[in-house]
Amino acid sequence: MPNFAFHIMTKPIGPICNLDCKYCFYLEKENLYLGTKHWAMRPEVLEQYVAQYIAAQPTDTVNFAWQGGEPTLLGVDFFRTVVRLEQKYAEGKTIHNAFQTNGTLLDDEWGEFLAENRFLVGLSIDGPRELHDCYRVDKGDAPTFERVMRGVAKLKEYQVDFNTLTVVHRQNSAYPLEVYRFLKEIGSGFMQFIPIVERKTCAPGPDGLVLIQPSFDGEAEVTDWSVEPRAYGEFLARIFDEWVRNDIGRYFVQQFDVALESWLGMDASLCVFRKTCGSAMAMEHTGDLYSCDHFVYPENKLGNIAEVSLEQMVVSAQQKKFGQDKLDTLPRMCRECPVRFACNGECPKHRFLRTPDGEPGLNYLCAGYKHFFTHIDPYMRFMAAELEAGRAPANVMRIVAEQKPPGKAANGGNRSGPKPGPNEPCPCGSGRKWKKCHGAMA
Repeated sequence: MPNFAFHIMTKPIGPICNLDCKYCFYLEKENLYLGTKHWAMRPEVLEQYVAQYIAAQPTDTVNFAWQGGEPTLLGVDFFRTVVRLEQKYAEGKTIHNAFQTNGTLLDDEWGEFLAENRFLVGLSIDGPRELHDCYRVDKGDAPTFERVMRGVAKLKEYQVDFNTLTVVHRQNSAYPLEVYRFLKEIGSGFMQFIPIVERKTCAPGPDGLVLIQPSFDGEAEVTDWSVEPRAYGEFLARIFDEWVRNDIGRYFVQQFDVALESWLGMDASLCVFRKTCGSAMAMEHTGDLYSCDHFVYPENKLGNIAEVSLEQMVVSAQQKKFGQDKLDTLPRMCRECPVRFACNGECPKHRFLRTPDGEPGLNYLCAGYKHFFTHIDPYMRFMAAELEAGRAPANVMRIVAEQKPPGKAANGGNRSGPKPGPNEPCPCGSGRKWKKCHGAMA
């Protein structure tokens, strides 16, 4: 049994989807299984997977994640079977299920099932109508916004817990506050903002894929839907500025929560910001296990659960090397970067640029992350200090309300009203010097 908890993104219907999102990197994975007519995970594969996944986890709580493609295409009965199998093999462990969907097929039957079995639903939505429909269209190229909003209404009607996954692309990256405020309006209490970055070749490779991994050294270009580096950093920073003033404790943004972990000296809970990776894998409908959801390529296949146990594949030398390579291939420019502790080179999928010194492995989004992490630094230092002192990090909202934003002060940069000297006691009563307490926000 592995001595660490690991995560698998399960794709019980493979890449098959009822939508044709223009930026989706997974739709073309159908080329890896040419000739397949039956895409649903077969009953014997499903049972093997559920049993092995539960048995291999060293924790008392086991988290399943079901994705695609679009898992609702399998129908509710498939997931009723999933729940029965989980109960059969639980052996006293607590089982949780997360379910990623585009929301277009959610109806009363789904609402009842998801609520009854306490599935956490991740809903894909890219913002208001115009921004969402830029790329999220169906097979007939028709917009999907209205259908997604009907799905949201069903989740609310049946009181299903849901969060939102928003792909940040070339179009919506220019409208951060419109996206953020829209998500709040539809009832999303937890948000993820996922940057889309893809490179494509002029012609498919031997595996039939056009969207290639970072190690590809042939001719390739960044797709026109990919978010630009600085734009992504500014997108996050603009949302952060509104969140830190009004919404801490009311709305949760994954990138902000994970950043606070880093400022507290903790290991990031999100794999892309850890020093090493390899504990988050992807399971295809056939039982094939791959090193990562973003590395579903033939060379990253670890095996099949019908031939090799899940436990063996998770701790295999191949997977250990995959995870360690993230750290070992980090360029010197990144190793010496002041925000490395929060970034750690981000996802290997995006590390296809060269540094100014010509070293490979620089992240395409580097400029954006450097801008974002530098921007939030004083706020994060303050919130981390509050937590360490046993106080609520939400206190930062009061401090921000009392002061002008950094770099935005009136009167030539002098904030209105008296303030203590840097070494004088902070008026909040903490007993610390102003420069080490609320003065950090000045």
